[in-house]
Order: sequence, then C-alpha cells, then structure tokens
Amino acid sequence: MTTLTRSNTQAEGRGTLHYLFLYFMLAIILLVCIIMLLRNYFFYERKVNATVLKNELYLNEKLLFTDNTEGAENWLWEFGNGQHSERQNGSYQYTAAGSYIVRLTVDNQLRVQFPVVVKDTVAGIRDTALTVNGPTSGIVNEEIRLEAVGAGTQFEWSFGETGRIDVKGRSALYRFHNPGKYLVQLRSDRSRPVNHLMHITDPSLDTVLVVPGEGEKVIVDDIRARLQAIADGADFNTNYYYLVRRYLCGNEKVSVSIEQDNLKRTDDFYSYCMGLTFSQEIYVDQAQLVTSPNAACATLLSIKQHTSEKIRARLKSE
Repeated sequence: MTTLTRSNTQAEGRGTLHYLFLYFMLAIILLVCIIMLLRNYFFYERKVNATVLKNELYLNEKLLFTDNTEGAENWLWEFGNGQHSERQNGSYQYTAAGSYIVRLTVDNQLRVQFPVVVKDTVAGIRDTALTVNGPTSGIVNEEIRLEAVGAGTQFEWSFGETGRIDVKGRSALYRFHNPGKYLVQLRSDRSRPVNHLMHITDPSLDTVLVVPGEGEKVIVDDIRARLQAIADGADFNTNYYYLVRRYLCGNEKVSVSIEQDNLKRTDDFYSYCMGLTFSQEIYVDQAQLVTSPNAACATLLSIKQHTSEKIRARLKSE
C-alpha cells in the first residue's frame, strides 16, 4: 500500500512539472508577441516610397515625379531652383540647364532627395518634328495602339500610369487599367521628346452610353447616315467635318471601337473614316456614343458594320 501511494505521488509530481513547463513556454511566447507589437507600434519607421522617372533630362523634357508612401497625406516637392509643388504625382519642366537636387518632404517629417541633371540641347540630336499618331481617348482595359512618326531607330514610351518606361519600339500597344487623364511621353534618339494626352474612361463608372431613345435616336441615326455616305463615296470633307464639329468637339483622335464581320478592332476617328473611303461595300449598321456625364462631346464611338456577301466571298477565295 505504501509503495502504491509513493508511485501516485511521483506521477502527480511529474504531471505538475509538465504543466508548469507548458505554462512557462506559453508565457514566453506571449511575452515575445507583446514585445513585437510594442516595437512595431512605438518604433516603426516609415520610409518614403518615391521616384523620379529620369535623373538626366534635356531642357524640353518634363521631370515626372510620383510618391506612394504608405499613409501619406501631404507632399512638398522642391525642385532646387525655388520652385515647388504640393501634388503627390505630377511633372515639372526646368527652364535652365544645370544640376539640381529635387527634395520631397512627406507629412512634414519624412524626407528624400534626388540629384537631377538638366542638359541643354545636344549637338547631333536633330529635331525632326517627332509626332504621335493614334487616338487621344479610350476606355480601361482596351488595347490602345500609338505610332511614332519621325526619324529615329530607338523609341521609348511612358504611358503615365506606371511612372516608368512601358514600351520600346516605333509602335506601342498598351492597356490602361484606371480611368483618368494621362500624359504619354515618347522619346527618340533622333528627336526631342513629345507628349500625347490620353483621356481614359470607364463606361461602368463615370460615362453614359447614348443609345437610341426618343431624342438620342436622331443623333445616332445622323452619325450612321453620315458614315454610310462616306463609305458610299460621297464628299468626304463635308460629312467628316460635320461629324467632328457637331459630335466630337473638333477632336479627330476620338477612339472608335469597330465590330465588323465578328471581328473587333480599335482606331482613331480620322483613320477609321479614311478607311471607309478605301473599303468596298461597307454597310454601317449601328453607331453609339460614349460621353462623359454633363458633356456634349463623345469620348468613344462604337460602330457595328458589315461587308457585302460578295466581298466576303471574294476575300475568302483570295
């Protein structure tokens, strides 16, 4: 009996030590967690997350700057020449060549600086009137095609959404992921950089689709009839400039979304209308406008059209 009691006592002692060890480990883990939380709360160091697109510029180039610091509420960009900006993102153009220190102050306490060199026009770089050919408007997630027109062998495109160089080459295909106004910048090894303003809308958020109704039917029928007249060989200038002035506010680069014979493509309004003059037996079935709220100018023209059976058969045989 005495032996049994001693064994029970030893077992209970081991069990007690086991629980004490578990409690001790739990206490250590809890203490470590509390220390980590306190350190993150009291000693967390915020860092500036800002960039400038290039630190070597020519006088005609714009310095593109952006900041993505977490939780930031106000900004002060100082460009080293007495000028400043309080915008989070933007651009600035220097008026004199030289070396500058660009400083950013975030929330009046976080600071970072970038050295920038601005060069005068370089001898041997020939201004060849580089231009951008393509639409000036579009919708989110739609593939936009822009073309560089001018001399050069190297081309770089910055579409203004990412803050970096997005595409290299004479032709650029790009999809914008957010609505807004973007300054597309094109650079060439033979010309000065040029800018191209793009207005991107999201039909599901902030635009109104004008579909045939009591008043709108007159508009879309008018557009369809004028486009059909161009396709049928009527006077181009009369019908083309009528549409540009009346519905596009003079903007010949409005995007046109075309659906033809189950194929879809996008073009600017001028190129689309020019294409109609060279097409054979095109029939415009439907024309719809996308406009911004409280605005009379179209930001997108949606077209449905088809070719005659005879033309389709001939194209298939070829």
